[in-house]
Amino acid sequence: MGAPPREAAIVAVGQSRHVRDSAESSEAEMVLPVLHDVLARTGLTAREIDFTCSGSSDYLAGRAFSFTMALDGVGAWPPISESHVETDGAWALYEAWVKILTGEADTALVYAYGKSSPGDLREVLTRQLDPYYVAPLWPDSVALAALQARALIDAGLTDERELAGIAARSRAAAESHPYAQLRGTVPIGETLVAPLRTGDCPPIGDGAAAVVLAAGDTARRLTERPAWIRGLDHRIEAHSLGVRDLTDSPSTRLAAERAGYFTRPVDTAELHAPFTSQEVVLRRALKLDGPGGADVRINPSGGALAANPLMAAGLIRLGEAAARIQRGESDRAVAHATSGPCLQQNLVAVLEGDPR
Repeated sequence: MGAPPREAAIVAVGQSRHVRDSAESSEAEMVLPVLHDVLARTGLTAREIDFTCSGSSDYLAGRAFSFTMALDGVGAWPPISESHVETDGAWALYEAWVKILTGEADTALVYAYGKSSPGDLREVLTRQLDPYYVAPLWPDSVALAALQARALIDAGLTDERELAGIAARSRAAAESHPYAQLRGTVPIGETLVAPLRTGDCPPIGDGAAAVVLAAGDTARRLTERPAWIRGLDHRIEAHSLGVRDLTDSPSTRLAAERAGYFTRPVDTAELHAPFTSQEVVLRRALKLDGPGGADVRINPSGGALAANPLMAAGLIRLGEAAARIQRGESDRAVAHATSGPCLQQNLVAVLEGDPR
């Protein structure tokens, strides 16, 4: 008989205070205290981490291989086993998770960061669009999200009142969150790109996050209640927006199915929905609007509407779900991360705590 399958868990979570502008600090200076904090929570030293993986974007930094600058905050000497993904840190976590499951590591440090403040974020994000048919039209991220919101409203799947309610609920949930950028009563504001108002959109800000993963008995030794990753998968929609149904997210549904999400109910859902309308799409894909959905707490952290540091917000969703499990506030949670326009790329993780 072969060896039993390895288990992997999130054992520690950390993040920075998310702010509108962090011009006074570099990426390395922003990452360093978060890494120190998350390692201190486990009692591990940098030398005891078998694998390190990061997520960030050269487009935000405005220079190639910008992640090498942040390595000053990690401590890359003596030489470490290190990798990088040019996307949200949730995908860096996926790479680290695979390393642990295949036995190549027992511990892993995953971190992500983004500084959106130096440039025009809406203009920067046009660079990820189809270069032949869409990018020449210069539709920015808010305009595309508004297109998705209009499709939902025209299909009778939501209305502006429901979207305003999502915004209010999310920021009220973040009222006591120590790291949130927006919290409490936030005005719905004026129309930004119809039908989206400023309150339907995420704040632009800078921030970083990190998690520590560990295998099996190592995870049990490092924390009293590990957040076990029971399933994790990611999928992508067609690159061309014109061939997609913007009111649905089949890639999220498929990733959730392959992660084992639909086998048993969850009590918490941390959804990476930067725009209020995108929460509607994700709730439908994950069947959170159906029977049992009322028992699920959606984005108790406030979600991306409270803090949306680009390249770290998806990793934060996994970290927030894991932290609730560690604190005993959740037993089974789903965490979702996205990247690209209109929920183009989607990752779904199912996390569980040990039975109580």
